[in-house]
Amino acid sequence: MKYKTTLAEVTDKNLADHPQAICFINPKHEHYHKKVDWYKREFKKGLKIKLLYIEGEKKPVGYVEFVPGEHCWRAVSAENYMFIHCLWTTGKKYQHQGLGSLLLQDVEREAKDMSGVVAVTSDKAFMANKEIFLKNGYRILAESGNDQLMLKQFREGPLPSINDWQSELGKYSNLTMIYSNQCPWVARFIEEVKPILEEKKLNPTIIEIKNAREAQNAPSIYSVFNLIYKGKLLADRYISTTRFKNIMKKGMNI
Repeated sequence: MKYKTTLAEVTDKNLADHPQAICFINPKHEHYHKKVDWYKREFKKGLKIKLLYIEGEKKPVGYVEFVPGEHCWRAVSAENYMFIHCLWTTGKKYQHQGLGSLLLQDVEREAKDMSGVVAVTSDKAFMANKEIFLKNGYRILAESGNDQLMLKQFREGPLPSINDWQSELGKYSNLTMIYSNQCPWVARFIEEVKPILEEKKLNPTIIEIKNAREAQNAPSIYSVFNLIYKGKLLADRYISTTRFKNIMKKGMNI
């Protein structure tokens, strides 16, 4: 690599120095502070955030968020594994420079005394896709639709697994939104969509996921957002209000 890089760990003491850790939400926005509160609670359970900086750049070019598997916020069972919630790199200038691999290697160092490292990737846009993991020695352990459970195992032991999120869908017969403050964009959407709901005279059940156990039993793999109608999952990650209107027309005939 031709660039000089630095990894900075974000903690409850220096969050204010690294605003990009809050998913590019404006620090003046209320959901910025909700994400900060979420971080502070999860730091106590082993959550870690690393930002990758390149010398001469003010903003980070990479991010990784990971936590011991028993505290992961996905519909996955991964006790004694380190679980990656999110990994991304940014900027065309720095593509294919090994930045994602640097972040993965750091997670693996942190997990050296565990059984391995696990992540959920997707063919849909969300974070770094499965290719960066395959390149770094991970394998696809299980698949569910467009999503993959990626694993790099360090030693023998019980394997992680995708929880039976499909069975959870049947519990929701009416329009339901299940969300978490883990993603401030999702929490922001819940507020932004309310005028549309009022205009269409819709009264959905809105449920906040408040802890990792609830997330692991959510009705989608990604857990942190679930738009459900008549037992069918219509969206499982952040959507805009425009996308919601399209879903109402196509998926709900409203």
